Amino acid sequence: MRRNRYVALLFGCAALMAGVVGCGGDDDGGGGGGGGGAAAGSGANQTEGAKVIDPNSMQGAKGSVTYCTGKDTTGFLKTWVNAFSAKYPNITLKTVEFPPSADEQRNQFIQRQQAKSPECDIFSSDVIWTAEFASQKWLMDLTPYIESRKADFLAAPLETITFEDKIWGVPDTSDAAFLFVRTDKVKQKPATWQQAYQLAKANGGIVFQGAPYEGLTCDFLELAFAAGGEVLSEDGTKAVIDSPENVKALQTMVDAVQDGAAPKAVTTYMEPETITAWQTGDYAMMRNWTYAYAVSQDSPKVANKFEVQAFPPFEGAGRAAILGGHNAVISAFTDNPGGALQVVDYIGSEEHQIQNASEASLAPTLTAVYDNPKVKKALPYAAELKQTIEQARARPVSPVYPQISQAIYKNVNAALSGQTSAEDAMKQAQSDIEKALATF
Repeated sequence: MRRNRYVALLFGCAALMAGVVGCGGDDDGGGGGGGGGAAAGSGANQTEGAKVIDPNSMQGAKGSVTYCTGKDTTGFLKTWVNAFSAKYPNITLKTVEFPPSADEQRNQFIQRQQAKSPECDIFSSDVIWTAEFASQKWLMDLTPYIESRKADFLAAPLETITFEDKIWGVPDTSDAAFLFVRTDKVKQKPATWQQAYQLAKANGGIVFQGAPYEGLTCDFLELAFAAGGEVLSEDGTKAVIDSPENVKALQTMVDAVQDGAAPKAVTTYMEPETITAWQTGDYAMMRNWTYAYAVSQDSPKVANKFEVQAFPPFEGAGRAAILGGHNAVISAFTDNPGGALQVVDYIGSEEHQIQNASEASLAPTLTAVYDNPKVKKALPYAAELKQTIEQARARPVSPVYPQISQAIYKNVNAALSGQTSAEDAMKQAQSDIEKALATF
């Protein structure tokens, strides 16, 4: 079998604490994402021959454009679509909502692209899918359009839509996860992850995403990277997840569930279930994405009773967070590239991103938006959010990332559920990732 090697770039890591730092994301308007990055190795050029956008095509664009996205849990989709339609009446913007699960959203898009369907002119793509989709030539190359705007965007979100030195879309929302802490229950800021779990156990518990899906990959990597672990070797060709650092990180999470710091039900929680549990007012802490701030403020039992905190370091090691977010990509099979580009151009505008942040608590990708008064009022932790995103780490970048992630969340969930030990979970994840890497 011909073996095309990719370097899985883990970018954007500024040294903190013991020199380890990360970054975070999910589906459902929150995050769930990793990164793009340039491919390398063996001179491979998987994107040669891909369709390239004409920046002038949006001049006078008209007709129908369909925007496909995950289930809107923020209620903001209709708001921005109406705003766009009022500004560009010659374009009829339609929306299609896929199921909440990021995996299902990916599958829905893949089915359409394999069939060369023009249904989804634009897709709200999780940041982890860039390499996979671009390598299949399913996306239009937007480099000629975005080249002149590169300086407007934060570097980390822009990197998530870059593959083989080409830019495949516009960064829509970025994301990083935080600890949401009930200040009426917890009187001190946790100094380490271990202390966070101790404080949570003593004051009502912590909820997070522990179901076997992409969100759990993020939750685990936040601790694993902080503890000094990695998933792939530096050149991206070997699995290195079976390490003492990763076992220690996983054991810390397992202990939290088994000892009662977190309810055993977290092994079934995605973002919606986490929010629902948090809104009962029973829990002291929640790990979740930026979008959860606005949702929390709408809940009487927790509104104005919590603060958002950056993740603490892992005891004896460093800090980490995982970069998340979504990018607006244009399908290579669109029948209206000019109209699609006009919509994508709006998505990457300050007007849209200010709305995103101030009305839906979604992290902007444009640097200037963080200084907007509306954004600062809606996100009191905007400065901390920007810094966290700038320092964020991506998840491993690879055309087989979905298999890598599945190997992580499947085995981590098995350990959290008590079906296997932390040591055996990492051994099995190592084997599963090695098999995935051997397919390309």
